[in-house]
Amino acid sequence: MRKIDMLIPDRGQPDTAALRAHDPDALARYVLDPGNAWWRRRICADALAGRVPEARVHGLLDRIRDEDETAEVRIALLDLLAGRTELLPWLRDEERHGDGSYGVAEAVLKARGLLGDRTAAPGLSTLAASPWQRWRETGEAGLDGLVEHHGADAILADLGEDRPEDRRFALRTRHRAGLDVLPYLADPDRGVADLAQSLAADPDRLRAFVDQAPTPEAAVRAVCALHGLTEDRAETRRLDERLGGPRVGVDGLDEELRRAVVHEYAPRCERKSDPRWRLEALCTEPPGHQDVDARLTRATAALAAAGLDPAPPVSAGDHHQQGDGSYHVIRCGDEHVLISVLGRFASGHDDGHPARRALEEAGFRWIDGATGGIEVTDLCVYHFGGREPLDVDTLLFYWQD
Repeated sequence: MRKIDMLIPDRGQPDTAALRAHDPDALARYVLDPGNAWWRRRICADALAGRVPEARVHGLLDRIRDEDETAEVRIALLDLLAGRTELLPWLRDEERHGDGSYGVAEAVLKARGLLGDRTAAPGLSTLAASPWQRWRETGEAGLDGLVEHHGADAILADLGEDRPEDRRFALRTRHRAGLDVLPYLADPDRGVADLAQSLAADPDRLRAFVDQAPTPEAAVRAVCALHGLTEDRAETRRLDERLGGPRVGVDGLDEELRRAVVHEYAPRCERKSDPRWRLEALCTEPPGHQDVDARLTRATAALAAAGLDPAPPVSAGDHHQQGDGSYHVIRCGDEHVLISVLGRFASGHDDGHPARRALEEAGFRWIDGATGGIEVTDLCVYHFGGREPLDVDTLLFYWQD
């Protein structure tokens, strides 16, 4: 066992090649011993892929069933032993594995799919539509297992197309079969339509679809998909003009704010966003070069001239001691003044603080509560696990750990 410990050091990367060549019975015994570190046991389970000693299978299956076992070890063993049909009764018994261990329920669904359990199809379809990559890939792997056992047509029939997640599966299936995916650009669920946009691969078909699209939003998606293939900005702008320059209206969002927000967030917005935001980012000019250092120097000087004794600027990440953000913090006594990297925007907790006047006189734009509270409609941005529209204040002064 000490040799295995040496192959998986406390620091640094494990020697995966040596582990793959190591005696499989020794690895299995290491996994079975709860006295070993769980993270080493998980790595050993991975190293057993394709060479599990039959004599150790029963004990390893017991580790999966044990709700007191570490979740990551159980998940690794479920992947390792997913083809064992004797596990299926336990996998299908919701009460016996409903212990809430992180990730185990998802791994169970995947294992059921790999064993061909068609009753797992709805759950796997939902999992495959998750915005989280880990769960999405888990669901897709389980669905692929069902297709391997029963064929795509059978699983499509089981699921139907009433739910958005089931239409995602139908769309993926059509794409794999080399069939046309463009009709899904008009899907009423933006997540499904966004997937279709990412899968579209024929520029000529997309050009034709723009004029034939059943909905204005589908036409916008076709233009965005075409740009993704050609990167021809001139053509994209011509098509945008042909469509009438479709834009999302947001009350109170003036051109300066809009341009800063659009060009920072629209290119990487979440799949539930209105596609007009992405088209706008492609067809409008971004803000000019942002000299952040010069802006911070100017802000600090203005605050100092006002007698506010500003501390040196620190980034949002340094201020919070983790993560990163789109602003710097200048402390003036009890007030934290925020200076955005996206433009001449400043803010603070107190709209009446003397820092506001000092910065406005120096050419900054103070984002007060009313302006900061404007929600940017249908521009969905990731923020602490959420993927919903955010307000101006959060977008200009964004921080994520």
